Amino acid sequence: MKSVRILLCLIFLASGTLGYAQTNMVQGTVLNAETNETLPGSNVYIKELEIGTSANALGSFRFEELNSGTYTMEVSFVGFAKRSVQVQVQSGTNQKLQIALQPSSIQMEDVVVTQNLDQNSNTISAVDIQFRPINTSQDVLKIVPGLFIAQHAGGGKAEQIFLRGFDIDHGTDIELNVDGMPVNMVSHAHGQGYSDLHFVIPETIEQVDFDKGPYYAKQGNFNTAGYANFFTKRRLSESMFKVEGGQFGTFRTVGLFNLLKAQKTEDPSLYLATEFFRTDGYFESPQYFNRFNSLLKYHQKLNDTQTLELSFSGFTSSWDASGQIPQRAVDNGTITRFGAIDDTEGGETSRINLNSKLTTELSNGGYFENQVYFSQYNFNLVSNFTFFLNDPVNGDQITQSENRQIFGSKNSYWVENMLFGLPASTEVGIGFRYDKNNDVRLSRTLQRSEVLSDLAFGNVQEANIFAFAEEQVDLTKKLSLIAGLRFDQFTFDYRDKLSNTYDRESVNKSTVSPKLQIGYQANSNLNLYMKSGIGFHSNDTRVVVAQQGQEILPQAYGIDVGAIWKPTENLLINAALWRLDLDQEFVYVGDEGIVEPSGKTQRQGIDLTVRYQITDWLYFNSDVNFTDPKALNTAEGEDYIPLAPTFTSIGGFNFNFDSGFSGSLRYRYLDDRAANEDNSLTAEGYFLLDATLGYEIGRFQLGLSVENITDTEWNEAQFETESRLRNEVNPTSEIHFTPGTPFQARLSLAVKF
Repeated sequence: MKSVRILLCLIFLASGTLGYAQTNMVQGTVLNAETNETLPGSNVYIKELEIGTSANALGSFRFEELNSGTYTMEVSFVGFAKRSVQVQVQSGTNQKLQIALQPSSIQMEDVVVTQNLDQNSNTISAVDIQFRPINTSQDVLKIVPGLFIAQHAGGGKAEQIFLRGFDIDHGTDIELNVDGMPVNMVSHAHGQGYSDLHFVIPETIEQVDFDKGPYYAKQGNFNTAGYANFFTKRRLSESMFKVEGGQFGTFRTVGLFNLLKAQKTEDPSLYLATEFFRTDGYFESPQYFNRFNSLLKYHQKLNDTQTLELSFSGFTSSWDASGQIPQRAVDNGTITRFGAIDDTEGGETSRINLNSKLTTELSNGGYFENQVYFSQYNFNLVSNFTFFLNDPVNGDQITQSENRQIFGSKNSYWVENMLFGLPASTEVGIGFRYDKNNDVRLSRTLQRSEVLSDLAFGNVQEANIFAFAEEQVDLTKKLSLIAGLRFDQFTFDYRDKLSNTYDRESVNKSTVSPKLQIGYQANSNLNLYMKSGIGFHSNDTRVVVAQQGQEILPQAYGIDVGAIWKPTENLLINAALWRLDLDQEFVYVGDEGIVEPSGKTQRQGIDLTVRYQITDWLYFNSDVNFTDPKALNTAEGEDYIPLAPTFTSIGGFNFNFDSGFSGSLRYRYLDDRAANEDNSLTAEGYFLLDATLGYEIGRFQLGLSVENITDTEWNEAQFETESRLRNEVNPTSEIHFTPGTPFQARLSLAVKF
């Protein structure tokens, strides 16, 4: 309770520092000239005073207590032409401006290194969205610098994620949100934190807010290695229809339809986005993968101070899969690399989302955001990892399924203020998330249709109530500090439906997560920073009740020391030394229905991000990540963390000509890494090249994308697994893998109207 009182004191302190003088003020809003939508994060700089600020989440900015006179205000944003505005300030006045920027090709000279650490991260995000081609929903995660994904179950299963020396599985140590709605699934049938982003249509993504480490009070459960928040477009400037086709029976259509086009900022807008995707895949057994996505989004400024956003989205998909295969079966010629031991694997999944957000601007420049959301989610996954290890007659096929409803709300208040005479900004928030997960089931099945027995079957109810406060203070013109505190309260409830009696258990647990960031603006092109904080991820409810509430909210302790440097107007570098320690935890193994201990771990490394504009039309970008991951309290030589990446790099060249031609050549490199604790087995690394080429003429866009242009033989997902084949007497523990895509090309045609 002491921690709760501290948090309430912070909130009270914030509310007591809201008002201050509003004389000789210039305030305004920065807009996209084509869509009339605001541009949060825009840079606004007054040349004569050599001071600047960033537009807030509403695209608004303000300068206070200016002396009378004429000032030149430079406004810039990545991907838009810079604009200069003359402003005449008179004593006792409050001027309101509306500044529209025209979209243009990215010019690195417009990228500004600021004292605001959040703004620096979002600048890199804005550059990357322009540069990194996104062809499918699976590519959405690749926007995050240094993040790798692996698909190993027919295209419909959520991707395996690698980041900062973590094999995150499907989302255990990265928090993911879309338009404020959580993607991570707590107490999921397959694995804790399971994150399926396939309901996002790539062409609708407008902004990505991401960062690494557990340093952000607004981010909660699963924010240990990092977080990524995806935001879909609020408005469309025009409608579009695209059709794609390629090898292996691949076909995709996308439609973005402007149902109610806004002519002015205050006009309502409504658009519909749809996507259909199908492919047989490159395996010998066709995947028959089908997915349909839709998004309906409404946006309206209700009055001078309130904006309403409503959306409905959903997707459904089904697929067959060949699963992971043992290396020995390929070596002895039983199957090829693209063959299968059990090709009756596969699944079906669907999700429907309802989301609403009301934003209220206040006269003091602050704003409230009130969000309510609901999701209906269904999941059914059929797998076979060990083949005939446990059941020599019927095989070891398992089916995991669940039927979930998610109810949630997020409410926050942000304002600029003065704290002890220093410029500051405050954000406070409260909210909740409630998961009602019925019939969470793990069954032994035969041929995907017959249930042989249930290994686990029950109902999960999990609630998370949270509150946070974060204060950013400019201690000097060069030195800023961000201090935050977050409180999370969990209720875990499980009813075991396999018990002969009514068996229901419930546990409550809370945690407090302090955060601290310091930024020093050494000069206009160099920002030095230090970040530290504690994050956590919750354990599966079935772990919680099995452990009687002990060690169920394992914490992560992190620190980053780094710099964002722009040595020339066309070169941007972000470098960081970091370390992250995780507490002991117990893990619910969804594939077996058992609880296993997982000891303390430590990861430390170096991250390097480079963005370089070589010429007006040629760009280079690269992310390089070195990590030393190790298990603690373990004998030397047996302290490897299975599948933890140690060296990764992603990058490439992008070009964009005024004649309409554009394209990219990108690489992905993942080094060899330990597949088990003593490194006696190695998960092989790979180096891949992908390319895109596009041509735009009038309202038409032609495109060609090629994956693995060198047709490299590589393994996408790899695990050490003990298995037995039908004709084997004894089991074998070795690498099991899913082969990566061979050379694969797609053509696309899009028309705007």
